Amino acid sequence: MNTELTQTPNLNDAVTIAMSERIVRIKDRMAQACARVGRDPSEVTLLPVSKTFDDQAIRRAVSLGYKRFGENRTQEIAQKTPLLADCDIQWVVIGQLQTNKAKDVARLAHELQSLDRLELAEALDRRLQLEGRAIDVLVQVKTSPEETKAGLEPTGLIPFLKQISGFQTLRVKGLMTMAILSEDESAVRRCFAQLRQLRDQARQEAISGIELDRLSMGMSGDFELAIEEGSTEIRVGSAIFGARDYSA
Repeated sequence: MNTELTQTPNLNDAVTIAMSERIVRIKDRMAQACARVGRDPSEVTLLPVSKTFDDQAIRRAVSLGYKRFGENRTQEIAQKTPLLADCDIQWVVIGQLQTNKAKDVARLAHELQSLDRLELAEALDRRLQLEGRAIDVLVQVKTSPEETKAGLEPTGLIPFLKQISGFQTLRVKGLMTMAILSEDESAVRRCFAQLRQLRDQARQEAISGIELDRLSMGMSGDFELAIEEGSTEIRVGSAIFGARDYSA
């Protein structure tokens, strides 16, 4: 990866124009999904997921008006931060996080969307106190039966929210999930509907210090179903940036 700051891409170059056109198509699909269920498109935001994409690709998205970017690994954030220091980017950690990475999140991230256990919350709180910072967090809930999917078990959500309500460094803003990878749309939809229902149940508890206005659910392959089931933010990578190259 290039270690020198690169210039903001020309809005009129072919690659940036292609990215802009892809985003327009995504926005149109978002609006159509909202229309099908009577929602206002302004209720749903688009989070570009920049994992594996280089700093130049991110600069193109910045030139199109985006400042928040989702990343799975704190190592990538650490590599990209100095290259994009002039862009005022807000990094959003969306990947499963090991406790020993809490120090990196506390130092580099604006938001964590994959908080799923008390041990991690405690580690983050300690590190954030040392940094003198607070960050937004979403609690990740496991709504898919797949063993590969991470997250808090649904039955543990309300007790967990009560446990972390006292952490002043963690501003709990909502919930996140990843749906089952399936051709069965009803199975995918059930994952999203379950998260919305869990949010509604948790709201009834009126836990002090806990806000549950946000539902982060839906990715490149299923975001329309997620929007129809109440998503307030979709996480989209390849549909914006193009195909990923994992060889590096």
